[in-house]
Amino acid sequence: MSTNNILFSVKDKVALVTGGGLGGIGYSISLALVKNGAKVYIASRDKKKLDESAKQLNSIGPGSCIAIAADLSKQDECKKVAKEISLHDNHLDILVNNSGCNWGEEIETFPDHAWDKVMNLNVKAVFNTTVACLPLLRANATKESPSKVVTIGSIDGIRVPSLETYSYSASKAAVHQLTRTLASRLAGDNITVNAIACGPFYSKMTKATFDKFAEVITSGCPLGRFGNDRDLEGIILFLCSNACNYMTGAILPLEGGILISSNL
Repeated sequence: MSTNNILFSVKDKVALVTGGGLGGIGYSISLALVKNGAKVYIASRDKKKLDESAKQLNSIGPGSCIAIAADLSKQDECKKVAKEISLHDNHLDILVNNSGCNWGEEIETFPDHAWDKVMNLNVKAVFNTTVACLPLLRANATKESPSKVVTIGSIDGIRVPSLETYSYSASKAAVHQLTRTLASRLAGDNITVNAIACGPFYSKMTKATFDKFAEVITSGCPLGRFGNDRDLEGIILFLCSNACNYMTGAILPLEGGILISSNL
C-alpha cells in the first residue's frame, strides 16, 4: 500500500453514521466508508430503510454495516445507540452526525412545531449523540491518531438561503458554532470535530426542491452541477483518516463555488 493510501485509509475503523438510510447523504457517506474497509453502524428512525441500506452496503464491502433503529431527536435514543455499539465494539473511531430534516414555508404561516422538529434533530441530536458516544470515542484516541467527529452543516448556515427555510438555516448556523465549541472542548480528549457545509446534493430530503428548481440551483453554482457520491467520498476520507489529524473546529464548504458567487 502506498504512503498516500495509508494516509487516507479508514480500513478497520469503527464508525457511526446517523441518518444512513437509502436516498440520503448519510447513505453516500456510509458507502464511502464501507467501500474503503470501515465497519459502519447506521442509525435513524426508519428500520425498514436502514435494513435495506445495511444489506446493500454489506453486499458492496470490503467493510461492513450494522443498522440500529433509533429516533435521534430524543436523548434516550442517542444513548441507546451508543449502548448498542458498545455491545459489539469497545471503541468508536469515527462519528458522522448527519441526521437532519428541513421545513419550508412562507413566513406568515411558518409553524412553531417546525422549529421544534428541525432544531431537535439538526442541533440537539448532534450534541446528544456526541455526548453519548464520548466513552467510545475516547477509548482508542491518541494525540497521534485522534478520533474523528464530523458534523454535516450547510451553506445555508453561512449565507442567506434563497428559499424560506427559517428553522433549517438557523439550525445549520447553530451546527457550525456547535462544531467549533465541541472542537475546543474535546481537543484535550484527542477528539477532532469538523463540519462540512454542504451545497446542493440530490437526496430524499432535497428531491422536491430540486425537482422544481433544478435549473435555478445549478445556474447559481459556478461548477454548474449538483454534488455527487464521489465528491462526498473524497472529503469524508480526508476528515476521517490520518490525513486530518491536525485539523479541528473547521467548517469546510463543499458546494461547487456557490459561496464565492453569493452576497454573504
